[in-house]
Amino acid sequence: MSDRFTIARITKDSDHFEILVKPQPAFNYRLGKITSITEVLVTDTIYTDASKGSRAAEDKLKKAFGTTDSLKIADIILKKGVLQLTTEQRKQLTEEKRKQIITFISRQAIDPRTNLPHPPLRIEQAMGEIHYSIDPFKEVEEQAKEVIKLLRPILPLKIEQISVQVRIPPEYASKVYGTVKGFGTIKHEEWRPDGSWAATIDIPGGLYGPLLEKLGEMTKGAAEAKMV
Repeated sequence: MSDRFTIARITKDSDHFEILVKPQPAFNYRLGKITSITEVLVTDTIYTDASKGSRAAEDKLKKAFGTTDSLKIADIILKKGVLQLTTEQRKQLTEEKRKQIITFISRQAIDPRTNLPHPPLRIEQAMGEIHYSIDPFKEVEEQAKEVIKLLRPILPLKIEQISVQVRIPPEYASKVYGTVKGFGTIKHEEWRPDGSWAATIDIPGGLYGPLLEKLGEMTKGAAEAKMV
């Protein structure tokens, strides 16, 4: 990889596609820090082999990506393909992914002995024992499920959906509604004559504690919530 450009690549149905990109802007684009694809590309040409200057045929582009628009294709390659990284960039991206995996596990899984989530620090320490190799380009959920399997012998974990009944007093109901909805799926709800709001919501087991904490904070302890 040079200081001026690097390669991002993807393979679809055995066909290989590459683009030439600027190293740091491409890395920032991958992280979502910039959104303009034109800031990233050295050229908008889609190659089958960038080092040889071999351009991809339009029929292959259409078949693989459903379009021949080079900017749309470049966006797909950058977001879903493999980007050549510097050692420091790979380290940064891997660390970000590790934090996302820990967050996912702490929100989605519970300790079956207590039906409460494990603190993120406990999950992080347990991950240090299994020496899982994090792939900075692999989906968080896919890796998190692999990590959970490896963690179970040393840290009891169970992914579970739970149902929670909530009742919000009238003075807080409209303000809290959107927050509660963001925690999971509302299965049943009722706006009562006094203006209060009652609902049953399905959420990941690991979010029960954070839900109670958030409701308590937003309603000054006036909200009611219980697992059913």
